[in-house]
Amino acid sequence: MAELRPYPFGALIARMFRELKREDKIFDLPLRKCFFGDVEKDLSVQFHGNTAATPLGPAAGPHSQMAQNIVLSWLVGCRIVELKTVQVLDELEIPRPCIDMATVGFNVEWSQELKIEQSLEEYVKGAMLIEILRASDRISLVPGFDRIIYDISVGYDLAGIRDDRVQAFISGMQDASAIVDRLRGEIPDEFAEFRDLDFPTRLSNTLTLSTFHGCPPDEIERIIDFLLRHNGLHCTVKLNPLLLGPARTRELLNEVMGYEGIRIPDTAFEQDTRWDQMVEFVDRLENTADELGRGFGVKFTNTLIVENDRDFFPASEKEMYLSGPPLHVLAMNIVQEFRATFGNRFPISFAAGIGRENFPDAVALGLVPVTVCTDLLKPGGYGRAQRYFNALRKRMDEVGADDVASYIIRAYGLGSTALARLDIEEPALRGACEAALDSGGDLAAVAGGDLYRRWVAEAALCNTDHYVPHATADTRYARVRNSKPPAKIGSHLDLFDCVTCNKCVPVCPNNANFVFVLPRLEQPIHKMRFAGETWTSRTDGTLVIDQKQQYGNFADFCNDCGNCDVFCPEDGGPYVVKPRFFGSLEDWREFDELDGFAVERNDGEMCIWGRVEGIEFSLGDAGDRALFTGPDFAVTLDPDDPVTTIEGTAASEIDLTYLHILRWMRDAVFHADRVNYVNALYDL
Repeated sequence: MAELRPYPFGALIARMFRELKREDKIFDLPLRKCFFGDVEKDLSVQFHGNTAATPLGPAAGPHSQMAQNIVLSWLVGCRIVELKTVQVLDELEIPRPCIDMATVGFNVEWSQELKIEQSLEEYVKGAMLIEILRASDRISLVPGFDRIIYDISVGYDLAGIRDDRVQAFISGMQDASAIVDRLRGEIPDEFAEFRDLDFPTRLSNTLTLSTFHGCPPDEIERIIDFLLRHNGLHCTVKLNPLLLGPARTRELLNEVMGYEGIRIPDTAFEQDTRWDQMVEFVDRLENTADELGRGFGVKFTNTLIVENDRDFFPASEKEMYLSGPPLHVLAMNIVQEFRATFGNRFPISFAAGIGRENFPDAVALGLVPVTVCTDLLKPGGYGRAQRYFNALRKRMDEVGADDVASYIIRAYGLGSTALARLDIEEPALRGACEAALDSGGDLAAVAGGDLYRRWVAEAALCNTDHYVPHATADTRYARVRNSKPPAKIGSHLDLFDCVTCNKCVPVCPNNANFVFVLPRLEQPIHKMRFAGETWTSRTDGTLVIDQKQQYGNFADFCNDCGNCDVFCPEDGGPYVVKPRFFGSLEDWREFDELDGFAVERNDGEMCIWGRVEGIEFSLGDAGDRALFTGPDFAVTLDPDDPVTTIEGTAASEIDLTYLHILRWMRDAVFHADRVNYVNALYDL
């Protein structure tokens, strides 16, 4: 497995704008699925004690620490980005494959993919790229929709968070001036107009704590207390989905939703925070936050720890983490119980099985932000997020709501019930509110500021009690609807050609898979042998390439998670079988156990190196001829007529198939009409 490599900032900018020049695509997503100039409703909410109104979008929890994923999140409308969790252990050996979205959602990974310092730089690069996009004339957005909040996430214990390197990361997110100034100098001359932009240097003043499964409750409390006091951050604590206890959790998962085969280990409940412990430390932390003038809230939930019974993951992993539809029901039941205990005292961030169908419901419950991750790992990738807006806008139109607050009151027809639960001393005011509710009037104008805020909050509580029982019984989240994996058609992937379904590109968490184009080819397979002073040739079949569209993999962004294999109709896995391109020759040489390709261009001359089935070849310029080398040969020839022009010697037979493969690869990835992470490196 290759290691993730951060991409040069200048090359990221170059690729981004090359994509924007194309009429139909941007980062492999249709333009019409990326831009929201038609979003006209006022979608504003409050977040984590931030006093400024923030445009509502689904919050993205990118399944990557790479800058391009932050940009993709923004392009599809996400406006609160919970950056992937950073932790002090940044040299982990993660089992591969590690992500399986075949039915619901399972993984065995940890969040930290890069070195801590690299994570910080990737987040700063992502924020700067978005600022460059905003300042360009390439994107049209309605007023306010260019806003964005970056939410830090750290884990997993207090000792790690107090570590100098993690503290340097947090400080860097609060003041990124040094990194921003350095990256300004990496902006290519072609885009020099953006060098003097007023890039934000205080990227975040909010943080979501993501502790490890089984983190002791007193440890969680100490961590949040430290972050509130020492780092001065508005904090949210992400809690685990075991708070309902073993009996109720297993009843919901195994009986109500029917996931009989999914087992939660007893040790998970024994080690995790109990409900009464959570209530106690949440209550104390609220007081601490109030004393310090900080915001404090909770997030439901983390993934659910279960026993690993899947052949997809390595057998060494005894446990795995569940997400997706069943987690939605578990987390929503916790939200209901939490609000039964605390009312509307705390802001609640939500992350569990969010998709197009239930995003409007989560908004109706007043959950902020509504975070999505698992759904973006399915076919369509980040492009799926645009459908959340369409679904929400439709629901708002159906109930006559022009903003989120009035939508919360009107969503389920419980506005009158919520109003009746409020202490309103003036009967005339109550009557005016009821009349406005019935007539579709301006609820905020009639109720006034304080009453309107209380009305919205009470309606969110009513909506919670209405929605959760319906969601719990909804077969959408049950095993009967989530047990059929993506279909396989029985064929095996090859280096070239496949069913070209395009699923492997958007489902990649790191945007590592890409498309390149080859013309249809029928190439005779010539094999050459040097004997004495002459060359002889023989023909051994024909290599045929039928499909114009081919798929490649950029090794610097691929962590062998396996998600593209899950959704590919053919066997073998695109990340394993399809051409793997390394960002540098040094990386290609370092990871010599992996097949793949590397390209270098110097002074207009280009050379490509390839490793196919462990055998290494290269193709470079040699004046008006080409230099083709392999394990025991180095020959020059005319690539258009290699059989009659070959010169040099060879200890054994040469298969010219590899000459053609190298040539096709080189020309395809550098074709003027294609944009990918390989050619962007040389496009500065």
